[in-house]
Amino acid sequence: MSLSELNAISPIDGRYRSKVNELAPYFSEEALIKYRVLVEIEYFIALCEIPLPQLTGVSKDVFEELRGIYQNFSTEDALIIKKIESITNHDVKAVEYFIKEKFDALGLSEFKEFIHFGLTSQDINNTAIPLSIKEAVENVYIPEYHVIFKKLKELSKDWANVSMLARTHGQPASPTRLGKEIEVFVVRLEQQFATLKNIPNAAKFGGATGNYNAHHVAYPNIDWKAFGSKFLKETLGLHHSYPTTQIEHYDHMAALFDNLKRINTILIDLNRDIWTYVSMDYFKQSIKAGEVGSSAMPHKVNPIDFENSEGNLGIANALFEHLSAKLPISRLQRDLTDSTVLRNVGVPFGHTLIGFKSTFKGLNKLLLNEAKFEADLEQNWAVVAEAIQTILRREGYPNPYEALKGLTRTNEKINHASISNFISTLDVSNTIKEELNRITPSNYTGI
Repeated sequence: MSLSELNAISPIDGRYRSKVNELAPYFSEEALIKYRVLVEIEYFIALCEIPLPQLTGVSKDVFEELRGIYQNFSTEDALIIKKIESITNHDVKAVEYFIKEKFDALGLSEFKEFIHFGLTSQDINNTAIPLSIKEAVENVYIPEYHVIFKKLKELSKDWANVSMLARTHGQPASPTRLGKEIEVFVVRLEQQFATLKNIPNAAKFGGATGNYNAHHVAYPNIDWKAFGSKFLKETLGLHHSYPTTQIEHYDHMAALFDNLKRINTILIDLNRDIWTYVSMDYFKQSIKAGEVGSSAMPHKVNPIDFENSEGNLGIANALFEHLSAKLPISRLQRDLTDSTVLRNVGVPFGHTLIGFKSTFKGLNKLLLNEAKFEADLEQNWAVVAEAIQTILRREGYPNPYEALKGLTRTNEKINHASISNFISTLDVSNTIKEELNRITPSNYTGI
């Protein structure tokens, strides 16, 4: 059976594949194999640049040909490696054998035993996977993040002067402005993104138990730790975790996943707020010809984009939570649980991408219903009681809170007239009464 969107088990490889295609070069099986090949090739070149005595015969002219092995890596190459793996039953060893065949073809057979020299498979996996995550974040995640961030910044400015009745505990509260409420999310996202940029992309590199045992016994006069740090930093752009066991300790990767989870949580909060505003009729939604909102109720235009985003970001967070909680834990010098878990790294990124795109789509469909904003403010004159009692406090008026409580904490409707009548009974100057009468639900919105 060939894989299609109809028989894929995961919706990110089925129904939603078109929304996450750009992640395939980083998180697919083929991508992982390619990144392993990249690390192996660059490691061999780095050994030549030391240079190891046995590699002085490798001309620098061949380096670009070697890099071409991963730069021109194809699906056919990946299938060859998978075929080798079916015999070796070891994925990284299969990559090594594949590269050795390439060395034979390039006339480099005498040097091929320095492929994977002194390494364990985790030196490849724990560099290939962090590198793929780093590049996926830089090339896919961050651009998508900026799309939605830019949209929210635009809306916060567009709606800066839209007065709105606030609701705390679901009840009418001191008025605010719609743009400011969107700006809350802008600033929250901005702060978490600043944290994200400061998390190192860390990798392990140091042999079977992280001590460069094999390297040191073969070439005791080379500073292998300095070599490893330089290789990771300058060649791969990764931070060198040292010391480690056989595997990367994943603390920085866990921090990354926790940070991505917090950004998703902020967007879930946004989705729920916008969903609620739609239900309150603060927003209408643009209608697309031919779309159906309900199989039974023709009138419905549902806020499905925000619901879709909330659901996908929730799945992403559950997986990010497991990854960040599980990966830093390994029995003694290593167990294999990290390996099977890491194969799923692309899944929460996929659901996150779907969530981002759905929120952005939903925001673009919003139509401001200013009449509803104004009507809600007009129907809730009681919210100016806070302003009145605060000015009365300033003027030394006796028991102002209690006076306003007696007026407003009833089941009777408070309106402009009842507020105005109350102000007229106050024992204050006409200047203060004029000041109080200028306060309305629409202009009592703070700074």
